[in-house]
Amino acid sequence: QVQLVESGGGSVQSGGSLRLSCAASRLTVNSVCMGWFRQTPGKEREAVASIDVYGSTVHVDSVKGRFTISRDNAKNTVYLQMNSLKPEDTAMYYCAGKLDFRCYAGSYNFWGQGTQVTVSS
Repeated sequence: QVQLVESGGGSVQSGGSLRLSCAASRLTVNSVCMGWFRQTPGKEREAVASIDVYGSTVHVDSVKGRFTISRDNAKNTVYLQMNSLKPEDTAMYYCAGKLDFRCYAGSYNFWGQGTQVTVSS
C-alpha cells in the first residue's frame, strides 16, 4: 500500500531552520497533489503548503516567506524547508497525498505518521 514517511523534525531555537522530508512509496509525488499539514493538541489540523503536478505551490499566510514546499522527482520525495522558525510553528507535521492533479478541492487520500517540530523561544 501507499506509504508516506516523514523525517527531519526536531527541536530548534526561534529563528532556526529545519527541512522536513516526505518519502513516498507506491505513490509518485509528481503525479498527484502533495501537501504538508500541522496540528497541535486541542487544535484543528492546519494546511501549511501544497504542490500540484504542475509545480504550482500554495503556502498558508502565516508561513509565507519562511517555508517552502518542493519535491525531488528522482527521489520521489517532498520537502518542507522551514526558515525563521517561531515558537508558534511548534506542531506535529504531516505529509499527505491526494489523488488529483490539483490541490484546491477534495480530501487527501494518504497520510504519513507525522514528525514533531518544537521551536523554543
